[in-house]
Order: sequence, then C-alpha cells, then structure tokens
Amino acid sequence: MSITHLLAFLPEFVGLLGALALFVICLGRQPTPAARRAAMCIAVTTLGAAALTATQSATLFAGAYRVDAFSQFLKIVLSLGFVLVLLLNGELPDIRSEVKPEYYLFLTLSVCGLLMLVSCIDVITLVVALQLAAFPLYLMVPMRRERTGQRSQMEAAIKYLMFGIAANGVMLFGLSYLFGLTGTTSLPEMMRRLDPFLDSPFAVAGLGFTFCGLFYKLAVFPFHFWTPDVYEGAAHETAGFVASLPKIGAVAVMVRFVSLAGPESRTLAGLLTLLAVASMFYGNLLALAQTDLKRLLGFSSIAHAGYGLIGFVALEPAGYTAALFYIVGYLFMVVACFVVVARVAPDGVNVQLEDLAGLHRRSPLLAATLLCGVFALAGVPPFVGFTGKLALLTAALAKGHLTLVVLAVLNTAIAIYYYLCVVREAFFRDADDRVAVALDWPTRILCGGLIAGLLALGILPARILAAIQGSLSQGPMGQ
Repeated sequence: MSITHLLAFLPEFVGLLGALALFVICLGRQPTPAARRAAMCIAVTTLGAAALTATQSATLFAGAYRVDAFSQFLKIVLSLGFVLVLLLNGELPDIRSEVKPEYYLFLTLSVCGLLMLVSCIDVITLVVALQLAAFPLYLMVPMRRERTGQRSQMEAAIKYLMFGIAANGVMLFGLSYLFGLTGTTSLPEMMRRLDPFLDSPFAVAGLGFTFCGLFYKLAVFPFHFWTPDVYEGAAHETAGFVASLPKIGAVAVMVRFVSLAGPESRTLAGLLTLLAVASMFYGNLLALAQTDLKRLLGFSSIAHAGYGLIGFVALEPAGYTAALFYIVGYLFMVVACFVVVARVAPDGVNVQLEDLAGLHRRSPLLAATLLCGVFALAGVPPFVGFTGKLALLTAALAKGHLTLVVLAVLNTAIAIYYYLCVVREAFFRDADDRVAVALDWPTRILCGGLIAGLLALGILPARILAAIQGSLSQGPMGQ
C-alpha cells in the first residue's frame, strides 16, 4: 500500500489501531479509567485524521473500497458523533463494572465498521463492514447492570440479535438475486447491468430484500419491532449510540444503492413511498401512548426513519442531499435527548415522563438541551429539524409527490403533541421533592455544543448542504 493509499485509509487505520490498543488495555488489571481515556483519545485522533484526509480520493482493495468526497464527509460526521457519544457516556454508571473496558472496545469496533461502511462499493466488503458495525452492538446491549426483578436488557439483546440475524439473512438473499442477474459484486457495475430490467420482478425482489438490512438499521416499518424494546432495555448510553451513528451508515449505503437507479424507476419510488408513510404513521401514533421516555424516543425514531425516506423517493441529488442533511441533524437531536435521559437518572433506571418534572429548576442547562432537542425533532424553527424537513418536502414536492408531502405534514402535527408533553413535564410541572441534577464540565460542554449545533444547522444550513451536494457529485453521483 502506497503512502497515498495509506493516507486515504488513515481514519479507519487509526480506529483499528485504537481498537487493538483497547484490547491490550482490557487484558490488564482495573483498566476502566485507562480504557475511557484511550477511547476518547482514539475518537479525537480519528476526527483529526478524517478532517486531515477530507480531500483524499483513492480506490483500494482491488476496486472494492472507494475513498471519495462523499465517504470522507461522512467519516468526519461519524468521528464527531463518536466524540459526542463518549461525552454522553460519562462514567457509564449503568454498565457492569467488570465489563466497562470491553464496552469501550466494542464501541470503538462498531465505529470502525461504520467508517468502513461508507466507503464500500462491493457487496463483499459491504457485508463485512455491516457485520463489524453490528455485532459489537449485540454484545453491548446486555452489558447493562442487573436489578432485582428487572432483566429487560437480556430480552432486548435477544430481540436485537434475532431480528438482526433475520434482516441480514434476507439482505444476503436479495444480494444473491442481484449477483445472479448481473454476475458481479461491484455495486456500480451491478446497478449499471441491472438498469435495463430494473422493473422486472427479479430485480425488484432483489433490491427489496437487499434493502431489508438497511431498513432494519434505520428502524423502518416493518423492520422496526426491535426498536422500542432495545431502547428501553439497553443502558441509556448504549441506546443513545444505537439511535444515532448506525443510522448514518445505513443512509450512506442507501445513497450508494439508490443513486445508481434511474429517476424514472416508479416501482422503487412507490416502494419507498409506502414504507415512508407506514413508518411515519406507525411511529407517531404509538408514541402518543408512551410514558417511558426511551420508548417514546424509540417510536419517534421509527417515524423519523420515514421522514428520511422521503428524500429517497425523489430519486435525484436534491433528495439525497436532504436525506443526508436530515440524518446529520438527527445525530444532534437524539444525542441531546439522551444526554438528558442519562443525567436525570444517574443510577441508570429508566426515565418516565413524570421524572422530568421541574427540570427547568433542577438543571436549567439540561432543560434547555431537552427543549432544543425535542423542538428540533418536532420540526420547530429555527432548529435543524425544521430546515431538514423543509429540504425533504421540497425535494419530494418538486418531483410531484404531493400526497406524500401532505401526509408528512400531518404526521409532523401529530408528533408535536407528544413532544409538547415532554416539554410540559420539564417546564410546567413542580419538582416536588426531586433533587437538583449536578453536571460535570464535560456534560456542560456537550450540552452547549449540542444546542449550538442544533441552532447553527437550522439557521445557517447552506454550507453543510453545499458540502453534501458537492460530495455527492464527486462520490455516488459521479460513479
């Protein structure tokens, strides 16, 4: 491998070396503080490496791995998300003390898989990266500390694993269809050969089954069943990671697939429209009945997966740009909500809506972070959720999907109700005998950064949108 190729692979190389270092640390005695410091150093170094190699381009591993503007932009986002998640984790109070070092190891391995995933342009490397990103999560969920009469983490882990294996099996079955039709595992070449008969039953079945694995990651209906249970059963920090970074990787792979289909593919547009509408209605309607905050966020994530699919329905660069912008904004929205969940319940118990009572007095900074997070999720201006939804709906409307736009606006109105219920508990209920929430400096920095990010992406989105659009023209759209 030449120096140019090594430089192009630098973020992944740093992550893999960091995972190896964490493995060595896990072999020592009482390694938790060292593992935590090492994980943060790895995250910051990976972010620096991603920024340093932002302009790199190369094709590696016999054409199976492409480093381009698209992948490098997403690696910066994923590395930044890695830093945010580690700040969210804090001392990991709800993770069993004997496995905390391994928790950091698995977290780093999962991020490495996601960093690789956004550069994969071959079916084989794609599957390997997906599994590297997924399997550590299956082990992180049951690491939650057990309580008397509560072992929901085990049930959540089993559901997560079983649904994940099933989704992977269906995806591999679909990829076998596509390979049989085209005779190649290269994604660009596969889609070029598939284009003449893209509306044939075999091609539609192959693409539909292939998307199952990605829909599972995004929690799109009907691959959503694991979501509320895993959010509720996993530790707050684990749920925050599951809810954020893997979705960016899934959207990136979907862009690589869907962007290779022609804009005239009505069958694919119809399938994505149906799934988007079903996800939005299912997630929002069931969220109305939730009293557990993490379950509410779980059903909310199903609805937001539906919003994200609206960008793909357009089958054009403006839609893909909007979908990527929305998922980047969603990273800040969901981490903002989960940092509140993690700090309101320092002992790790699940947070009910009533536990937020008087939060504006108990911790004004946490209350402000929660307000910004849920308002962004609801699509209230000037936060990123409003700008992202506006971009999605504009792209869909430009292609004539008026009914889909109307249904999306209706779902936004439904969602506002349960988001306002969260705000009501935090700002308009008495604290009674609930104690104040003390925040350390890393949490204060995290909250300030999240609020600034939610506002900046909402008020000044032009630069990020231009960067995403440029990366698409030099990446998937330029293939």
